[in-house]
Formats: sequence, structure tokens, C-alpha cells
Amino acid sequence: MKKVIIIGAGPAGLTAAYELLKRSKDYEVVVLEASDRTGGISQTVRYHGNRMDIGGHRFFSKDDRVMRWWNDIMPVQGAPAIDDAILHREKDWAKGGPDPQENDTVMLIRDRVSRIYYQYHFFDYPVSLSWSTIKNMGFVTTMKAGFSYLKTCFHKLPETSLENFYINRFGRVLYSMFFEGYTEKLWGRHPSEISADWGAQRVKGLSISAIIKDIFRKILPGKNKGEVETSLIERFWYPKYGPGQLWETVADKITQMGGKLLYDCPVTGFVLENGKLTGVRCNYKGEEKTANADIIISSMPVKDLIEDIDDPQMPQLVHESAADLPYRDFVTVGFLCKKLNLKNKTKHQTLGNIVPDCWIYVQDTNVKLGRIQIFNNWSPYMVENPEEYVWIGLEYFCRENDAFWSMDDELAIDFAKKELIKMGIIDEGDIVDAHRERVKKAYPAYFDGYAHMDAIIDYLNGFQNLYCVGRNGQHRYNNMDHSMVTAFETVDNILSGREDKQNIWNVNTEKSYHEEK
Repeated sequence: MKKVIIIGAGPAGLTAAYELLKRSKDYEVVVLEASDRTGGISQTVRYHGNRMDIGGHRFFSKDDRVMRWWNDIMPVQGAPAIDDAILHREKDWAKGGPDPQENDTVMLIRDRVSRIYYQYHFFDYPVSLSWSTIKNMGFVTTMKAGFSYLKTCFHKLPETSLENFYINRFGRVLYSMFFEGYTEKLWGRHPSEISADWGAQRVKGLSISAIIKDIFRKILPGKNKGEVETSLIERFWYPKYGPGQLWETVADKITQMGGKLLYDCPVTGFVLENGKLTGVRCNYKGEEKTANADIIISSMPVKDLIEDIDDPQMPQLVHESAADLPYRDFVTVGFLCKKLNLKNKTKHQTLGNIVPDCWIYVQDTNVKLGRIQIFNNWSPYMVENPEEYVWIGLEYFCRENDAFWSMDDELAIDFAKKELIKMGIIDEGDIVDAHRERVKKAYPAYFDGYAHMDAIIDYLNGFQNLYCVGRNGQHRYNNMDHSMVTAFETVDNILSGREDKQNIWNVNTEKSYHEEK
């Protein structure tokens, strides 16, 4: 049997392990995970009976393989979001009835509602041409935005930066209102300093023209109304107990099929022999170990991967560029609240009449806060008592070891609380409990060393038995489904004997879609 070492128990690593074990009996599969958790950034954190989705994950893909795969692991419950059955069950539970079973592994169908909170007003996300948008913007600003967009229709800027990418699709006025400040919060750099590649992956076909097409798609008769941009989807799947539940289920299936998962097992280096990686060094339970490998599938950050390859023949450009690859780190502060001061003025039904948003994008630049998740709306089962409390997650983007990252829990929670109060979203007395989580290298960034990413890829492809998968494994801001597809393609190559890895690196480079995460 050939031995396969998979680095990382996130979506890409676990998908690769599952597929190899399911499709062939010829491989011994071992997964090395640096942390004590499954799922990577797609994990679900448990805290005092409540659950936190780190980053928020909508289960939707235009790749049928991914949708079928998810449904095979966790069947989809064919009921509308917050349907009567769920409400009834939740009420019984809140009154002391039987708890939902932990092994009740199903996907719920959810309504997609995400809005922008800007200057004390809600705007649709993606920005729509609704009456509420015009009303909140005001007549003068709406006219300016319209003429600004028309100008871009006749005069396109060279797409040498993310700023120009956005302006070409929305006009300068809407870009300034709804993209500029938030993007700078997310990356810590002005959009003029960021490669347009990020926009090509994250928003792709989304633009004012796409929004107009979507409006006509909805009102025109007939079933065949054309393909909708992913950022305009209205419904998605979601595991009953959060995304971590699905990946924990996959991990269990891997061990049942004979695979091994080793947690708290960070990779520390590689064995390099005659231009081939023949082993992986790791620190397992305080001891340095070396695992021989015929094949290595890596979802660890490219920066760390290059650093751990002790190769005297490594080009200096590759070494220096990889060391300069940038990342943004992620902090979530969870608050259990009695209520929010935001009122539900939408058509969407919600438990407790809270606002229906999964995410609220905070565009205002006078606060550091980037997004607010309302976990009740992802799934009522994420909250121990959804009828009495609202469980929210405040998302902050920062850099490892900067001032915000380095705050202790108490200071970070107090900082976040003051921002919520400043925005008028809660009153201080409404907070019942709080919790903070930190995630390193959550977002691979598109500046600095990224300029030489092609050279790094060429070098890594020189190792015939090394496959790079997933968001950090490819230094590409992929979504969960694209990370899984890199694993599908990798397993296809291994089983077919294909040596060219272009199909793996080409995942999510097409100009078709990408869902904002």
C-alpha cells in the first residue's frame, strides 16, 4: 500500500482523505492536524450550550459534485427556512421538552439574508436597486451614483488594482460607499494597493448589470430564466448544528474506513531525498516524529510549507516571496444578548422577530468591526435557548500579534461591546454572556509576496508527489466548495496517474462566480 500523508483536517484535507479511502483500497491515509479541532476555519465552536460558526459558511455550489457530496454526508431536510416543524420543535425544546439529538445529522434549507449597515441604515447586500436603497441613500446621492455608474460604462479603468476592479463594476460613488471602507478593514490595505485578482475570485460576475439582469430574471415568465450569480442566491443549505458538524461527521467516516487522524500534530519539516519529499516531520504529543510518505497532500499555509522545506536548491525568489506572503487573521467575539435594538422591518419571518440577517456587513469606518453574524438565523439549533436570547458573533480582521489580536479576552470583549453600543445595536444591560475566538491565517492576501505566486507554484509543482489543496494550501481565497474541488481533482490525478497539476491549480480561476465569504 502507498502511504499518503495529508496535512490539515479542514475541508480540503478531509475531502481528500475521504475520497481516497472511498475510491481505493490501495492507500494508507494519515491526516496530521496542528490543532485539536476538526474543520479548519469551517469548524463550529461550542460555548456554554451555544455554537459559533467561525467565519460563516453557506453550503451552496454550482459544482454538482459538491452538492451531491454534501447531501450524501448529511441529507437535506426538504423544508423551508424556519418552517412550522422547526418552530414547533424549538418551542418544545425551550419549554423543557426533549432536546434535539446530537446525531440528528441533517441539512436545513435557509433563507439568504445579508445586508450592509451604513450610517444607521440597512442596505441590501449585494447592493440592489430597491426602493429602500434609494430612500436610504437619498435622491441626490442616488443620482450621483447613477451617473457615476454610467460613466464607467463608457470609460473603463485599467484593472491594475482592486479599487479599479470595483469602480468598473459599480461606479466610484457606490464603490466609496459600500466597498472601499470595508475592504480596507478586511485587508488592512487600501483597495488601490491590492491586486485585482482578489476581485476576480471573490465577486467575479457581480456588478450593477448583473443585478439588473437578476431583477428581470425574477419577473420574466418561464422556467429557463438563465443562470444566477452566486452572490445573488436566495437560499442555501446549512448543517443543523453548524458546519463543524458536517466535518466532524466526515472525520468519523474516515476513521471508520481505516484512515488515521492525529490531532495536536503540527508539521515541523520534510525529508528531502533526490528532489523528492519522502517524509514529513511532525511534533506529536511533544515528541518529534518522522512519517514516511509516498504522497503528500498539503493544505498548510504556503508560507509555512516553503519555510519547512530545507532545500539548498530553492530559488531565492521563491524563498523570499513565500516568506513575504501576507495573511489576515480573524477574531470573533460572541455575545449572548437578551435582545437587539434592530427591528425586523422585512417580509422574512424570524423566531423572536429579530432581524433576519445571517450576516450584517458594517461599512462604517468609525468602528473596527467588520461583520456581525446572527447565529439564530443560520440555524436555531446553534442557540441553547433561541426564544429568549440572540446569539451574535462580531467579526474582526487583524494581524497576528497586533494590538487587537494581543488583547486579553476581557479587553477584547469590552472593546467589542463598546462598539456595539456606539452603533446603537445593543444596550449594555442586554449582554448575558460573551466569548472570544482567534484564528490564524484565516484569509490569504493578494499583495506583497503574492506578486511572485507563479514562481512559488512552479517550484512546488517540481515535487511530483506533492499536491497543494485548499485555501491556505494554494494561497487562494477560495470558498469551502472550491477547496473541496481541489481535493477532488487531486484524488483524480493520483488514481489516474496524471502528473500535470494544472487542473488542481485552475480550480476557481474561471470567471464564472464566487460567493462572498
